[in-house]
Amino acid sequence: MSTFETVRSILTETLGLGDRGARLTPESGLLGEIPEFDSMAVVGVVAALEERFDILFEDDEINGEVFATVGSLSAAVEAKRAT
Repeated sequence: MSTFETVRSILTETLGLGDRGARLTPESGLLGEIPEFDSMAVVGVVAALEERFDILFEDDEINGEVFATVGSLSAAVEAKRAT
């Protein structure tokens, strides 16, 4: 499974998107676009990503730019995995 597919799966499960999760693309917006994606959901998604990919997001790395789209979030995960 690619990083994008795993991130999409985590978003689908964490946010309870059901069938809507399958329609997420790299261009799909997150913050302000998915009603379920609120501040508490960010915490859950970050925790799930850190656990699944064995990475750690610093507080200053959790921002609107990273969480703008599914693609930007996947890219941030890829960058973390590369370091």
